[in-house]
Amino acid sequence: MAASCGRFVPLVLLFFCLSAHAVDHSNFKTCDKSTFCKRQRELKPGQSPYRALLDTLELSNSRLTLQLINNNNKVRLLLELYRLQGNMTRVKINELKPLKPRFEVPDVLITDPLTEPLSVVTQDENGLVLSLGGDEQRLIVSAQPFRLDIVEGRQVLVSLNSRGLLAFEHLRARKDTISHKISSTVGSMWDSLKSIFSSKSESNLEQDSGQENVEQRADEKDGPIIEEEDKPGMWEEMFKSHSDSKPNGGTSLRHSRTRGHTKTKKHRYELHNPMALYGSVPVLISHCTERTMGIFWLNAAETWVDISSNTAGKDSSEDAQTDVRWISESGIIDVFIMLGPKPTDVFTQYASLTGTQSFPPLSALAYHQCRWNYNDQEDVKAVDQGFDEHDIPYDFIWLDIEHTDGKRYFTWDSSKFPQPKDMLQGLMDKRRKLVAIVDPHIKVDSGYKIHNEIRSKNFYVKNKDGGDYEGWCWPGNSGYPDFTNPEMRAWWSSMFAYDQYEGSMENQYIWNDMNEPSVFNGPEVTMHKDALHGVWEHRDVHNLYGLYVQKATADGLIQRSGGVERPFVLTRAFFAGSQRYGAVWTGDNAAEWGHLKISIPMCLSLGLVGISFCGADVGGFFKHPSAELLVRWYQAGAYQPFFRAHAHLDTPRREPWLFGPEITALIREAVRQRYALLPNWYQLFYNAHRTGQPVMRPLWVEYPEDVTTFSIEDEYLLGKDLLVHPVTDEGSMGVTAYLPGKGEVWYDVHTFQKHDGSQSLFIPVTMSSIPVFQRGGSIICRKERIRRSSSCMENDPYTLYVALSLQGFADGELYIDDFHTFNFEKEKQFIHRHLSFSANTLSSRNLAPDSHFSTGSWIEKIVIIGGSRPSSVTLRNADGIESAVEFDFDSVTTVLTLRKPGVNAGADWTVLLR
Repeated sequence: MAASCGRFVPLVLLFFCLSAHAVDHSNFKTCDKSTFCKRQRELKPGQSPYRALLDTLELSNSRLTLQLINNNNKVRLLLELYRLQGNMTRVKINELKPLKPRFEVPDVLITDPLTEPLSVVTQDENGLVLSLGGDEQRLIVSAQPFRLDIVEGRQVLVSLNSRGLLAFEHLRARKDTISHKISSTVGSMWDSLKSIFSSKSESNLEQDSGQENVEQRADEKDGPIIEEEDKPGMWEEMFKSHSDSKPNGGTSLRHSRTRGHTKTKKHRYELHNPMALYGSVPVLISHCTERTMGIFWLNAAETWVDISSNTAGKDSSEDAQTDVRWISESGIIDVFIMLGPKPTDVFTQYASLTGTQSFPPLSALAYHQCRWNYNDQEDVKAVDQGFDEHDIPYDFIWLDIEHTDGKRYFTWDSSKFPQPKDMLQGLMDKRRKLVAIVDPHIKVDSGYKIHNEIRSKNFYVKNKDGGDYEGWCWPGNSGYPDFTNPEMRAWWSSMFAYDQYEGSMENQYIWNDMNEPSVFNGPEVTMHKDALHGVWEHRDVHNLYGLYVQKATADGLIQRSGGVERPFVLTRAFFAGSQRYGAVWTGDNAAEWGHLKISIPMCLSLGLVGISFCGADVGGFFKHPSAELLVRWYQAGAYQPFFRAHAHLDTPRREPWLFGPEITALIREAVRQRYALLPNWYQLFYNAHRTGQPVMRPLWVEYPEDVTTFSIEDEYLLGKDLLVHPVTDEGSMGVTAYLPGKGEVWYDVHTFQKHDGSQSLFIPVTMSSIPVFQRGGSIICRKERIRRSSSCMENDPYTLYVALSLQGFADGELYIDDFHTFNFEKEKQFIHRHLSFSANTLSSRNLAPDSHFSTGSWIEKIVIIGGSRPSSVTLRNADGIESAVEFDFDSVTTVLTLRKPGVNAGADWTVLLR
């Protein structure tokens, strides 16, 4: 691409991931051992064989179709192009007449995207130009070789096939077993699918039950389809002792796009190794000072991504360019080009496609205590009491796999947890909750109700021969429910009903682990690719499996409450759209400083692709942290969205009070800071749910023209107003934080010291230090009466921290509802206030006049930072009645404290400084 763009931020790239507890490289394929990837990488840039057949162009109001032909083998493809509302373009490429349907990803898009009109500006024998709306944006289709360019003015934003690397392996019959006929099995599968695909375009359905002569798929003037020679791995391949049969042959595809200079950062777990683990979000985001854009590759098969950059020098006439090759094993090309131009625009565009972050109950944003495993009910009770005795708040205690009867999920070990409802009731009496693990591998045991019902309903994934697929996981020999089947998902959801899940109560929530799916004795520690989900192979749907598990579980928790209560479900595996169903954690990390440090860019990356509810196991899952590392991890975790301590079965116990009183005090303070900020966290998640904007953000999101922010990944923003720089180095005596924003000011939230923006600031630290800064011009709401759980604080008063800009202005928001139900949506029962300070006047204004909700919370204190001493302070309530407010002013810190204005948090009011 010839885009003139300056320096780019590291882009987000979260992709094909498998499951593993400990990284063993020999268990995972390289591209050379994955034959489809190897075949595609062997294709070199050059003359593309694809030509656009302009005489096949059809244009409706919102959709363009155009046939492409591969000049080498005469196979035709169908290109579909849509202009979508919100400055997006969708490009789909499929075989024009495949022997059978190719998999198209369902259930990820929240709706059919709304389209806008397309119109042809010019057309000749060499190509055509389309208007994409407005006077500036054009889409140029070049005929031979085929190429797409999206331009704005004179700038090329994105190009497709500019280097001739588009490749699409078509379905064909295997020469050594079938001459020109497709097997009757494929034919019957096509018959069963015909109704499913009845809404597809007729050009995709012009097939006679899969029995046509292959040569007739080409137009007569093109000549017959020329079948290429089979290459190694086209029809079967081996990895270690595992055989992968490929009844459809090679079905891989490659899509090449270019745009301006970028760097890449992948979601990974072994540090600085791009080997895949756990989840997949096929989104690429690029950013430079002039523009932010994104590409969403909607394909659930194994995918490799190659990125190469040409960085133009200052004196070079050549534009900076990045080439990106997406290589997927199966499916179709279905690409959404999100054209920004601002970072916030890309987030909005992606959210319009895959949805926003689910709005969690407030308690889920508080502190979670977990380990593999708490031994029994008495252990749970003792840990619960330990938090009270050491005055450390927490909301959730977690139970891992050992709480079950022999790893039979939806059950309890009767000797260790004989009365689970008594245990849950004891927690409920303290307004606390519990999470129990429910994994999607089911013990094959004729005495196990869950297994028997799944088998009787024929809901298990099948092996290639049609029997139930079985693999090895925690229970031993296990079956794997087919979560791609909506009937299976509905049944799974029903199992969370209180009369089905014996011993469960309304304060029990769920954790889905091992849902990649994890198969200990499977290839690459997961399911065989030729396993069958109905008519589709696992290779087609692998990355959807974890999303479906979490969806079915979340639906179950909603249904058990009659649709009233918001669920909380944590998942390890995820895909695009998983944000709609709960939280994600970064998996099995280790008690090492490097793992603490990398938790920041990992969660930042997830937030940029919609998954704001992210966190890492505090303290590290494997190994045993030093006291210093544990403290620093608590301090960092307290300022990340999902805040949970977790540890491996074989590690020493590490509850916060087991490292001595000094360490306990440091951990207590970190957790208390989290609880004080819960009102801010809750408001940020409400906005993420409404708008798709990430909660935890890289600095460049708010300062897109500041190139210094582009490579920073050891500090971040919460919303736009809090800057956090955790201490992540052993023995650190100080950190250097970059405070962005020329002409802005930042205030240390602990000392109120004022610092100018657009500078790197060295901050001396001690073991108690958590460097956090509030942006001048913002208002942050806190609750400073810390109790044993967030539920105990629901009606407590608020303290407002008003940090003034250099111009004496500040604003913020306060959001309140019942903190746990869907009534904020269904009944409009919530409070949403806009807080603003200007001209020495602080006011609260209603942002939701049609909502109906009351709160017992009131404004206890107002802290104004960066102002001057007034002669008097007056409160004016909604009725216009004025009263004096007590205040103190610290001339050293320039902090004005207003005490007990006493106004209800949901009311209109004004404070005047005179």
